[in-house]
Amino acid sequence: LQTRLQAGQGYGNTLKCFLTVYRNESVTGFFKGMSFPMATTGLNSSVVFGVFSNTQRWLSQLRHGDAAVAPSLADTTVASAVAGLVSVGIGTPVDLVKVRLQMQTQPYTKANVKLKPTAPGFSVYRGAIHCFRTILQKEGIAGIYRGTVAMLLRDVPGYCVYFIPYAIFCDWITPEGCISPSPSSVWLAGGVAGAISWGLCTPMDVVKSRLQADGVYLNQYKGTLDCILQSYQNEGLKVFFRGLTINTVRGFPTSAAMFLGYELSLKAMKRDQTETNP
Repeated sequence: LQTRLQAGQGYGNTLKCFLTVYRNESVTGFFKGMSFPMATTGLNSSVVFGVFSNTQRWLSQLRHGDAAVAPSLADTTVASAVAGLVSVGIGTPVDLVKVRLQMQTQPYTKANVKLKPTAPGFSVYRGAIHCFRTILQKEGIAGIYRGTVAMLLRDVPGYCVYFIPYAIFCDWITPEGCISPSPSSVWLAGGVAGAISWGLCTPMDVVKSRLQADGVYLNQYKGTLDCILQSYQNEGLKVFFRGLTINTVRGFPTSAAMFLGYELSLKAMKRDQTETNP
């Protein structure tokens, strides 16, 4: 729904989009483009959290001579930005394939647009692998990383307003004297952080979705700035808030589960290490 609302035409609000997708494509329409993200989300998340944690420890070691020292707000900000930067390298091709698969049934009726030979409304790609291979063959490496600038503008600040609120809420919720936050505190703090991050990043997420969807049947945008200008000129400021509700609502449970899994995994590994090396 998020991609259709942001990059598609004629879907209206969230409810209308839901009904339109179901009516035209049945239940399977809600799962288009799911395979590639599912296959890579573990890798992407582990890299992001690993880079974030290790950057924090490196900065603490550099600044204080002890990697175990609690990171400052500046350290957390730098680590978040680095994690966002690294995530783009993995996330851009994955998002591209997902968006292309979700948008390949979007009908275009725009005048004076030179469409590709494949008629709108018919599948261009047979699946995730075929989509990736087709884009690579026709557009090269640059095509696979289409939307990278928009991803950078979304993810670098996005991870800053992801990890920083999480750390703040964890400290605020955790009672004094506790060494670490409880699972319920982690879950709640992670969910709030996810909702905040996705909500604030929606405008650039819209631009990213439009750039990556561009190319299924037509080539409309020359780049990130051109996409922003055309979107604003054609649809006004409100276009940059398409999918805001879905992003915010989705951000809570997904981020809550992500942070909880991360923290519980760390505790389990530390416990096993302590038992192995008493």
